[in-house]
Parts: sequence; structure tokens; C-alpha cells
Amino acid sequence: MVLVSELKAGTTIRLDDKLWRVLEVIRHAGSGQMQGFIELKLKDLEFGHLSDRRFKTTDKVEEIELQKKQMEYLYSTDTECVFMDPETFEQASLPKTAVGKQEKFLSDGLKVMIELLNEIPVSIQFPKIIEIKVASTGPGIKEAQDNTMKPAILENGIELLVPQFIETGDKIRVDTEKIKYVDRVTIKRV
Repeated sequence: MVLVSELKAGTTIRLDDKLWRVLEVIRHAGSGQMQGFIELKLKDLEFGHLSDRRFKTTDKVEEIELQKKQMEYLYSTDTECVFMDPETFEQASLPKTAVGKQEKFLSDGLKVMIELLNEIPVSIQFPKIIEIKVASTGPGIKEAQDNTMKPAILENGIELLVPQFIETGDKIRVDTEKIKYVDRVTIKRV
């Protein structure tokens, strides 16, 4: 058990027989007769639901230590995503609800960090930035300013806005959390 006031973002805790990831810790100072309290913004690791909870500064919660293992994505079924340990070739699966909207970024051989509790996969940590090819986009407008954007469809089917200079076939970097364009991958010429 750990004091709520000692928690940090990224910590995993158990509340109401569920595993939660702490997304944010907000400390509210007391004033006058009102005591201070701690507000936690939490994400349910099983279903991805978000929740806000308030605690007294003296409350304690159970902190859970998860093991992390790098695995490669293999395939998906209707209900789960299957990963493989590249060293032992053991396979593990996660429900699609635990993977969430980032499932569209999974591609053959993509290395991701799988978090395990007692050797059972409970969550996934995606790379923050991923490189992906633009499947189609319209031509750029020549007189457009550098900061204007146009729609593009990526090879995984996701549609997002990219700058005017991006063309079909270009490889770009995408923020997997915000599903937002970051920059173009430059090809080094020898």
C-alpha cells in the first residue's frame, strides 16, 4: 500500500478489483476548514474507460508492479490481438478493448511493450511515434501557405491532415496517441 499523495503519472494501481493506470495526479490544497485532497485521473486497463477519483491525502491504495516484455505483433482475431516473444516464440493475446483505438497502428512485426501481471498480459504500450506510408492524398496547392493542411489516407486506413508538400507514397511520422502528423521521413541518399 502506498499513500495517494506519493503516486505519479504512469503508476498502476488496484481499485475495486480493477487495474487502473494513473494518467494525472492533481493536488488540491486545503483552505480554512476545508481539507486538501488528491484527484486522480485514471484509465481502466481492461476496457480503456476513464475515471476521476478524489482521495484524502492520507488515503492509501495498492500499487501494482507490472513486468514489461517487448513483443512483436502477429495478427488479430474478432476479439483479441496476438503477440509473440521474439526470444522464446511464446504467444500472448490481449483483448481488443485493452488495445483501444491504437489497434489500427498494429502491423506485422511491430515491436511493442506488453505489460504483464503474473505472466498474464494486461496492457500495451505503443511507441509514441510511428512511421507509416501515405496511401493516398490530393495534390498540394502551389500558392498555399506552409501551415495549410490537406487530408490524407494512410496505409492502415486512418485519415488525418498533412501539410501540402506530402505526396502519395511518402513515409511520415504520426503521433499514435493524438493520431496527428508529426513530420516527413527523409530518405538519406548515398
